[in-house]
Amino acid sequence: MNTLRRLLGHDDKFFNLLEASAMEAQSSVQLLVNMLKKPDEVPTLDEFIQTRRKDKQITEQLSEQLCKTFVTPLEREDIEALSIALYKIPKTVEKFSEKFVICHEQLRDVDFSRQVSILEQSTETVAQMVKTLRRRAHLETVKDQNGRLHYLEGEADKLIMVLIKELYSGTHEPLQVIILMDLYETLEKVIDRCRDAGNVIFQIVLKYS
Repeated sequence: MNTLRRLLGHDDKFFNLLEASAMEAQSSVQLLVNMLKKPDEVPTLDEFIQTRRKDKQITEQLSEQLCKTFVTPLEREDIEALSIALYKIPKTVEKFSEKFVICHEQLRDVDFSRQVSILEQSTETVAQMVKTLRRRAHLETVKDQNGRLHYLEGEADKLIMVLIKELYSGTHEPLQVIILMDLYETLEKVIDRCRDAGNVIFQIVLKYS
C-alpha cells in the first residue's frame, strides 16, 4: 500500500526535499554571516563547499524521485524548475565566498552587513514560500510573500547604487574598487536568485489556485 501511494504521488518526499534545499540555502547565508563577523580570522571554504554539495545531492535525489514516481504532487517541470532555482542560491553564495577568501586581506574593514541583512530576509522568505506548497496555501499569501521578495530586491538595487557611489568617491584604492564592485554584484546575484525561486513558487501556486 505504501509503495502504491508513493507511485501515485501521495508521498511527502518531494516536499521534504524541496524544503531541505531551501534550508541549505539559508544555511549557506548563515555561514556567510558568521564569516563576515570575524574579519580578523582567515576564512575557509570548507563549510560552504559542504553546504553546496549537500544541496546538489538533494537536487539529484529530486531528479531520481521524478524518474521513480508515476504521479507527482506537482507537475514535473515545476519541481525541476524550483529545484534548480533553489540550488543556485548556495552555489552563488559559494562563489562570493571564494572571491572573499582570495581577497581577504583587502577586505578587513569593509562592511557587507546591509546587503547580507537583505539576503538573510530573502532566504527566510523563500523558505517560508517553499513550505506553503505542502500546505496548499492561499494564492494571496504566496503573492504577498513574493511581493516581499521583489521589495527586498528593489532595496538591494537601491543599496548597490549607494555603494557604487561610495566606491567612485575617490577614497578607495583602484584595486579595492575592482574587488568590491565584483563582490557587491555577486551578493546582488544571490538576492536575484532568491527572487527567481520566489517567482517559480508563485507560478506553481497560481497554476493550482
